[in-house]
Amino acid sequence: MERIVLHSDLNNFYASVEKILNPELAGKPVAVCGNEEERRGIVLAKSEEAKKTGIKTGDTVWQARRKCPALIVVRPHFKEYMAYSRKVKAIYARYTDLIEGYGIDECWLDVTRSTKIFPEYGGEKYVGEGEERHFTDGYLRFIGDTIRNEVKSELGVTVSVGVSFNKVYAKLGSDLKKPDGTSVISYLNYKNVIFGLPVRDLLMVGGATEAKLCAMGYNTIGKLAAADDGRIFKALGKFGSTLLTYARGEDASPVRQLGDDRELKSIGNSTTCPKDLTDYNGVKRVLFVLSESVAARLREADLGLADTVHLWVRDSSLNSEQAQRKVRHTCLCEEIAEHAFNLFKEKFKPPFAVRALGVTVSGFDCGKSQLTFDETAGDYAKRERAERCVDAIRKKHGYAAVQRGIIAEDPTEMTNDIKNSHLIKPARFDDGEEI
Repeated sequence: MERIVLHSDLNNFYASVEKILNPELAGKPVAVCGNEEERRGIVLAKSEEAKKTGIKTGDTVWQARRKCPALIVVRPHFKEYMAYSRKVKAIYARYTDLIEGYGIDECWLDVTRSTKIFPEYGGEKYVGEGEERHFTDGYLRFIGDTIRNEVKSELGVTVSVGVSFNKVYAKLGSDLKKPDGTSVISYLNYKNVIFGLPVRDLLMVGGATEAKLCAMGYNTIGKLAAADDGRIFKALGKFGSTLLTYARGEDASPVRQLGDDRELKSIGNSTTCPKDLTDYNGVKRVLFVLSESVAARLREADLGLADTVHLWVRDSSLNSEQAQRKVRHTCLCEEIAEHAFNLFKEKFKPPFAVRALGVTVSGFDCGKSQLTFDETAGDYAKRERAERCVDAIRKKHGYAAVQRGIIAEDPTEMTNDIKNSHLIKPARFDDGEEI
């Protein structure tokens, strides 16, 4: 049976919730930003009014204010955003239990089994005969509109919905009509709708991958879909084969059941530093802060151990670099931080000025790896038990209750609870190079 997959993307989510919490902000340009005094003052979300002035997510506050002098800047309220995210998912759950989150404001829904909930649209549900029998575009649009309108009327936030026969195309569809629109990418129209879009719009295509594809002449999704498999594989390896599957509409990955995180591919966090880091010790301290969060989240997710550590660095000129390395399976903060620090030392020699850092782990074993004799002799299990005890103490008494010596060297970092104060989308390191 033909699948019906929706991708829902809450519009300007943080800013929309802020307007509900503060009705006096209605109709005004609003940006949700980090703490300017700690130099984490970048735009996390903006209202439609702010967007029309050219403000973009990731702009610094001073850049945003230069574009829009009347801009109202508010600090984020992550607990409220989480509460609204749960309310939205409760509406989705009326139609299906196959709800896969992609960050706090996006979800995939598979409503294939739920078509009986939706009446036929205009008396016509299918077109064609036999194997060529497909859902009509009107019926698919009706499904998307029904869910979108319920979210808007009950919660006051708007959502853009893409409806298609796979997850990748559904996500492309949710970007086509913003805000508050439904787009249908069906078997009947997908080539006309998708193939002319720039290749950068395809899921998992980052800046470096886009540059490689465009240099080869594949600047649109349609050109990539028609590319020679061998040429793409030679240039991008297995990742290239995945992109071909995405571009051609052949993605068959299922939408996971609500609450099922078994296929989470990576866990990471990043932070902008209060001041540029110009020495190795300062960099190492921040990498430990980040690794504390990543290791704790990995243990909390019950995904076992990770075998790859990724590093992301942004300098004072806002140039970014990434690196990654295969490592011994681990869930220990100390090991993750040391691997990240070694990657940094290999990439950067003094003088340097680091504005932001990120650490991510991937390659989860889901509890299947066995400790070697060397690992047992090195007290790995004992150190893991110690870190889990720290997790329990912090859960009960707060992040600052227990600290490593290197973090305690800087009082500002002792209260920098990245794990509980940063809400991010799944990390993506498709353009990273292993060194």
